[in-house]
Amino acid sequence: MRPPRPRTLRARLTVGLVALLAVSCAAVGLAAVVELNGFLTQRLDEQLAQVGTRFPESLEHEGRLPDDHDGDEHADTRRTATGTFGARLLHGTVTHKGLIRSGDPAADLDVDLTARDASRLTRVPVDARPHTVDLSALHDYRVVASAGRDGDVLIVGLPLEPVQATVHRLELVAGAVFGLALVVTGVAGACWVRWSLRPLSRVAATATRVSELPLASGEVVLPPRAPDTDPHGEVGQVAAAFNRMLGHVEDALTKRHAGEERLRRFAADASHELRTPVASVRGHAELALLHPGPVPPEVTRALHRITAESARMGEMVDDLLLLARLDAGRPLERRPVDLTRLVLDAVTDARAAGPGHRWTLDLPAEPVTVPGDAHRLHQVVANLLANARVHTPVGTEVTVTLVTGPGEARLTVHDDGPGVPEDIRPTVFERFTRAEHRRLAGAPGGGAGLGLSIVAAVAEAHGGGVSLDSGPGSTGFTVRLPAVETAHGALSTG
Repeated sequence: MRPPRPRTLRARLTVGLVALLAVSCAAVGLAAVVELNGFLTQRLDEQLAQVGTRFPESLEHEGRLPDDHDGDEHADTRRTATGTFGARLLHGTVTHKGLIRSGDPAADLDVDLTARDASRLTRVPVDARPHTVDLSALHDYRVVASAGRDGDVLIVGLPLEPVQATVHRLELVAGAVFGLALVVTGVAGACWVRWSLRPLSRVAATATRVSELPLASGEVVLPPRAPDTDPHGEVGQVAAAFNRMLGHVEDALTKRHAGEERLRRFAADASHELRTPVASVRGHAELALLHPGPVPPEVTRALHRITAESARMGEMVDDLLLLARLDAGRPLERRPVDLTRLVLDAVTDARAAGPGHRWTLDLPAEPVTVPGDAHRLHQVVANLLANARVHTPVGTEVTVTLVTGPGEARLTVHDDGPGVPEDIRPTVFERFTRAEHRRLAGAPGGGAGLGLSIVAAVAEAHGGGVSLDSGPGSTGFTVRLPAVETAHGALSTG
């Protein structure tokens, strides 16, 4: 299992700093241990050279030298260091062996050696140079083998235990010191890296606030820029570039919002100004149809078409004016509306307009009341029913369901028609989206593509929303509206 990798730049810098320090400490510690071990081993080898072969020679004569000098040389054997090991080998066999345990070569001379120890001693090169031998009874020894005067081999050795103990102590001290240094460096390095990256953190915080802003439409106020830092550093350069980018984005959003506002004012003004001439054209056409004198059939048909198209144009102008007012944030009327009664009336009208469809109602037992504009909510329901009627074939079953949930009322208009084409579902609530030729070829009528956009705009103006769930043989539009709550928190039922 791989160890977790640091994800943030701060963690990577801290881990990298600690890792580099750990490598440096390991290198320094290893060099110190190797150097100390070599130095102490060299000192031990010098002591071996000073000891010479006097002690192993004395083993054959029970502590006395072979030439029986009782003077200085015998005194030298008595000054031999504690732990000195000596052995005499003749024809590859250990004949004498001894160990000084108390500093007196005449005391405690005997030492038990195994057959493996004896074999190792016989393999020591007779070159008067120090070698390391592991004796099971004595552990590691530094020994020197020299040729004796009687054709024998004299071995003298000193224990490596003091050297190893000193080196081991250095290893423990170095490990503790370096470990503490790594911990302190890790904490201090994390604080230092955190302090050094504060400008970058402020840039990231500003970017996060910008990413949470609704930039799709409307007036957008960007948060304050990232604080200026040293322009010569990498973080300062990133902050400066980010601030310049925010400035360009803010300019673009401001220009876009100004264009949207001009377009809304134009649509509202144009719709308002067109209402009078459209009504005038329709009135003159109706007046001409009331003329008592004979009128050619072609003129009559033309007047009827003028009347119908002027009426259609008037409805389109009214819809555009409503959308312009909703875009401008004009508040709607806020009164309790009996949504159940409103749905019943709208379905009754739809039955009269589309007798070939099967209309089904699924309403709760008690009336549902929502706050809002009754006229606009009736327009929402009527537009959804008209959409189901116009874009589905005769015989389609249309089901209108009204349910209540926690704090809201949901109205669903479902039909088992051919469904909304997948490629236009994302834009079905946008203005001038017309899909009757895609959903049902040859469907009668057809509007300007403003019905569903009015449904979405009115629902959002009431604090709710609308969604589409469509597929072959199943299409449902669901409108969510906040419901009136009583003092006990339950939904009002009228």
